[in-house]
Amino acid sequence: MKILLLNGPNLNMLGTREPEKYGNLTLADIESKIMNLASKQDVEIETFQSNHEGEIIDKIQATDADGMIINAGGFTHTSVAIRDAISSKSLPTVEVHMTNIHAREEFRHQSLISGVSIGQVIGFKEKSYEYALFGLIDYIKNCK
Repeated sequence: MKILLLNGPNLNMLGTREPEKYGNLTLADIESKIMNLASKQDVEIETFQSNHEGEIIDKIQATDADGMIINAGGFTHTSVAIRDAISSKSLPTVEVHMTNIHAREEFRHQSLISGVSIGQVIGFKEKSYEYALFGLIDYIKNCK
């Protein structure tokens, strides 16, 4: 089994960006932890991060993964194109956010990604990725 772990804009700044909201771990730290957890489940993780919408779309369209975990960052609330790319792949997708988007600014309350995702994990900082990983693995093994 292979899972694409895709991160959008500004997530490359984890570890220094608003640590009170996002914690002190870098994206590399989170990716390493997810790869380690996945390997114990016989799951391969492919990671990708971009600040550019088109690169994210290209990656989604090109993936041969069995499922995807995506933190689209600010594109969550604005990108119909990323939503359409996910929808066109029919790829089981879990949306992740480290903060509770519903407890933040009103413009963050709407997710364009959630309607084409099998689930959403929000508000648990870096643990959100772990919960998404185990949920997606279970879904692919038992529900797909």
